[in-house]
Amino acid sequence: MTRHLLPVTRHRTLALIGANGMLAQAVTEAAPDDYAIVPLDLPEFDMTDAGFVDEVLGRIKPDVIVNCAAYTNVDGCETEEALATKVNGDGPGNLARTAKALDATLVHISTDYVFSGLKTSPYTEEDMTDPQSGYGRSKLAGETAILESGLEKFFIIRTSWLYGPGGNNFVETILRLAKQREELHIVADQVGSPTFTHDLANALFGLLDLTRHPSPVTRHCLYGIYHFSNNGQCNWYEFAQEIVAQAQQFGESVKVQRVLPIRTEDYPLPATRPAYSVFSREKYMRATGVQVPDWRSSLSTYFKLREG
Repeated sequence: MTRHLLPVTRHRTLALIGANGMLAQAVTEAAPDDYAIVPLDLPEFDMTDAGFVDEVLGRIKPDVIVNCAAYTNVDGCETEEALATKVNGDGPGNLARTAKALDATLVHISTDYVFSGLKTSPYTEEDMTDPQSGYGRSKLAGETAILESGLEKFFIIRTSWLYGPGGNNFVETILRLAKQREELHIVADQVGSPTFTHDLANALFGLLDLTRHPSPVTRHCLYGIYHFSNNGQCNWYEFAQEIVAQAQQFGESVKVQRVLPIRTEDYPLPATRPAYSVFSREKYMRATGVQVPDWRSSLSTYFKLREG
């Protein structure tokens, strides 16, 4: 009798940098079954130490390195730009050089802050970068370090307005304030697209899936820079309005009676924020064939998770 054996699927080892962060938690949850995740984070793992990165990742020998680590205090970067550049610039460069030596694929998360925010139509991957803040400059330094490392197998995924379980984010801030105050004043002249961590994590693995069986023709053109955020756009005021409305729909007890729009100049902060940072998602959708969820529906998914 002939026995039909199922093919053995080799696990892909994934080194997850910044494993304790909000996005990394979503990456861990979204990982397909054939990924073996090795979590790495401070204080045990410091990606700014090139020799240490080589040593640790050399022992792990990952197939994929996903970098969710970053210095993300946007206003703090204005006074600590050197530190931010070390973390957000030098760190990704170290990961890229080690990835090249190990023939691993690097996935690095970047930001809308690498752009000036002066456009009035969605930013594409080919648009010129022009960061207006220390945070933006430090994140662009990380992109540049990867591009100059000689690594070919990489994805730089720029995202915006990120929120999700397990971290501080705009949604949780609005919910907290809505339970404390009767009136909220929210900036209405900065336009962008919210991004749910679970959607970004799924997009990340969607891109990685393209690398499993690439043809010789498409292999190199798969890699590069991609933009990903949820579909649609809004300003922070509209985002806050929707958060409050959905919170009430899901039975949250809120005190707030009014959400009022203000200008950026009415709420001054140390770092300059992009006035417009909506992304074109066409490149990602063409590559994967996947439609991007609307930001309102993803916010609803987040509230359902919070209930659960």
